[in-house]
Amino acid sequence: MSITVRVIQRYDFRHEEEFMELEKKFAELEKARPDFPNGGRRMQPLAGEEWKNTLIWECEFPDLNTAQKFLDFTAVDAEHDKLFKQQQPFFEGVRIEYFRNLDF
Repeated sequence: MSITVRVIQRYDFRHEEEFMELEKKFAELEKARPDFPNGGRRMQPLAGEEWKNTLIWECEFPDLNTAQKFLDFTAVDAEHDKLFKQQQPFFEGVRIEYFRNLDF
């Protein structure tokens, strides 16, 4: 059973331009490195529960163990950490959600 991981990042709207520029660099990093998952996507809410100054990254993994290993990997990867440290001052809140994908 596959798992979808969703990372919800709310950022200070006054720094949207800087936040999004860094997010583009994260996307470039993911595309350039084979050890990053293929198929991650980014979304920004237009209407709904989340505020507009929210970026949502989500990706499907084959199982919960693989999803957790990837999140653990991002915590120690030097290139990811360098970008994260630049983006971190703009965060207002971050949460991670896991979803079991139902294959009926």
